Amino acid sequence: MASPRVRKIADRIQVIVAEMLERRIKDPRLGFVTITDVRVSGDTQIATVFYTVLGDEEGAREASAAALESAKGLIRSEVAKQLGMRHAPTLTFIHDALPESARHLDEVLAQAKARDEALAAERGSAYAGEPDPYKKPREDEDGLDRDPDGDPDGDLDDEPVETPPSSAPQDT
Repeated sequence: MASPRVRKIADRIQVIVAEMLERRIKDPRLGFVTITDVRVSGDTQIATVFYTVLGDEEGAREASAAALESAKGLIRSEVAKQLGMRHAPTLTFIHDALPESARHLDEVLAQAKARDEALAAERGSAYAGEPDPYKKPREDEDGLDRDPDGDPDGDLDDEPVETPPSSAPQDT
């Protein structure tokens, strides 16, 4: 659906078909059908209607598919009347496999999570290195924190640092 016009037609067809199934189609084979999506070709001649059926029974799905196929002509004439188009699009009903795919993905993700938890339990909670990897100042026997230079007051060294004399001759 490239153009906004085609998108609007598809949305309108979805509403019309859903209302028809709710109010006018009285087939006992028709279960709890939900129209999930409608896709219309670019020339608006073919409309593919995706639907789901509440319940996992294969028989209910097949019975609903048969009921939709038998009501296809009535639904198409109502779509043509409400859209006001010169040519009514041909309707094709396809069972939407998206809920089954989503359920399968949920199951696979649950299995992966269980495997990850089992691996984490097998590994244990031991650290790879030190339990506390951060450096801390050293403490002497008397309990005072000392800088690396050994100064107990903790500030920078107050004494000037002596530099060794260089062996290069100096100009005076």
